[in-house]
Amino acid sequence: MNENKLEKKAPNQLKEKGQYVLAFGVIAAMLLVTGFPTFVIFFFGIFAYFLWKMFSMPSRNETREVFEFYLAANDVLRDDERRWYGFELQEVVNRGERILQSMHGAPPLVYFALGALYHRIGDHKTAVNHLSYVLENEHADEATYVYPSPELRNYVKVLRKIEREPAEAPLTSAAIRALERTRRNRGKALLDESRNIVTEQNLKKNELLTENQNPELSANKSEPRMFQSVTSEVRDDQTEKVSAETGNIELLEYEARKKQEKKRQKEHKEAENPFSNHKPISEVLHDIYDKNVQ
Repeated sequence: MNENKLEKKAPNQLKEKGQYVLAFGVIAAMLLVTGFPTFVIFFFGIFAYFLWKMFSMPSRNETREVFEFYLAANDVLRDDERRWYGFELQEVVNRGERILQSMHGAPPLVYFALGALYHRIGDHKTAVNHLSYVLENEHADEATYVYPSPELRNYVKVLRKIEREPAEAPLTSAAIRALERTRRNRGKALLDESRNIVTEQNLKKNELLTENQNPELSANKSEPRMFQSVTSEVRDDQTEKVSAETGNIELLEYEARKKQEKKRQKEHKEAENPFSNHKPISEVLHDIYDKNVQ
């Protein structure tokens, strides 16, 4: 859109000037017909011309605003380990946005500085828009600005003066060179990084939307883990109970077999000993003594 506006700017300006001349001629002819003196019409014509030139000239405040934006943007983007407050960053960004809105055919360096600032504050989607326009759009190159707006022409005049005499504005000259160097050396890296982050954010948003639209998917993701842990714990408890019960039964069976084996061994010994059923000698003597007493 910007390149089309710039290309059509010169024909539009000629058309506007022709309209002004035609309108002034019509008004002057009407005043002359109504009886106004010629010198009065000529005087008002010169006065109207100076008014038109004064209001149509580009504002020097806009040009100053661009260079002040360069200074502020370079301070923020410069890696000097300073900690910036959020409102400071937002003020610099708003200054750049005002320049793009008010200036016809803003310089590409303004787009780049603004895109780098959006990358700095974490607004990567807007950063991609500005950086891709400067780095990937062939019409964003300075060489394609053939029909400049008055604002852009005045800006270029001040810029060339600063470049020829950097000692008159050393800070502004250093800021412009730093921004141009960053644009040349790190512009592509900033754009790629912002694009990767935007892609990751979109993937996360799509996953959340899918889970919100299909709650069964999110439930299925969490249920198997829960049920698996519960069932594993239940199975472990049951296994422990079964193993304990099995161990008790085996122990009882072992003790019963051992008793039976001892009993059989005792019976076998008694069967082999012929005197196993005889009374002990004490009982025999006791019985004999009892009989003699009687």
